[in-house]
Amino acid sequence: MRIGIVGCGLIGGKRAKSAAGHTIAYVCDTNQQRAEALAASHDATVMPDYQALVKADIDMVIVATTHDMLAPITLAALEAKKHVLVEKPAALNTNEIAQMIEAAEKNHRLVKVGFNHRFHPALKKAHEICASGKFGDILFIRAKYGHGGRIGYEKEWRCDKELSGGGELIDQGSHLIDLSRWFMGDLTLDYAKCPTSFWNIKVEDNCFLSLSGANGSTAWLHAGWTEWKNIFCFEIMCRTGKLMIEGLGGSYGTETLTIYAMKPEMGPPDVEVIRFEGADESWNLEFVDFTDAIKHEKRPCGDIYDAMENLKIIEKVAAL
Repeated sequence: MRIGIVGCGLIGGKRAKSAAGHTIAYVCDTNQQRAEALAASHDATVMPDYQALVKADIDMVIVATTHDMLAPITLAALEAKKHVLVEKPAALNTNEIAQMIEAAEKNHRLVKVGFNHRFHPALKKAHEICASGKFGDILFIRAKYGHGGRIGYEKEWRCDKELSGGGELIDQGSHLIDLSRWFMGDLTLDYAKCPTSFWNIKVEDNCFLSLSGANGSTAWLHAGWTEWKNIFCFEIMCRTGKLMIEGLGGSYGTETLTIYAMKPEMGPPDVEVIRFEGADESWNLEFVDFTDAIKHEKRPCGDIYDAMENLKIIEKVAAL
């Protein structure tokens, strides 16, 4: 496939690398130096703006910009009849998502949303185990996800509501909501609290959510920008076993899946620990899933419809 990338920062670079075997034909960025650097590393051509890029001879557009530009660029690409891989949350609100869905269906193009956490090996393995029914129904999910702080954090674009659409809820919180929906199905909001605990900013730096799934199951989620050390922990409690995913590689620590299997006599469970060493392959696996969906004309894992359900919950929290 021939691909154009809008947004040549850290994530745009990761997306370009994940497309190995395909052609990065064009790139663009409001920062010309970033665009030129990414173009040089992939023998691509720098376009003056996204409007020109989406009209070029390409099959797919990857959108890796600040949140305020995700929907406008995606809409332009869809109207140009290009498939789109857009970073989460895909838009600022459900109205923008609805326009994107309409454009995608009208032009018969797919929109994959960057929910790459679904493709981390520990989470994929845990999902397979839950789907098999080995440990019975899911009783609850308990999860925490957080960034460590850094000097000047309050001046970054994620803390500017006009650019980001919100704070930690729409940032890391949206990953936790998406993963919970992936495991539990449709969710409804029971409780939310989104304080600004530390940073001098106009958006929340922490979010606490309680979501309900089918048959009384619960997802209790906490995402925060006040961890001081990056953290990821996702626990899935089933009727006869528990699955715990810790770490995402890199600064989050080695990705690990711990499986606690209940014994017939109960008591201390059997414990199996699986460690996933090495580089983060989630970006590559997510890209493969999208190209396979395009080839076989099927829904990719984590798409525009999932983004809509995600933003519905976020908007309900914001309305409280």
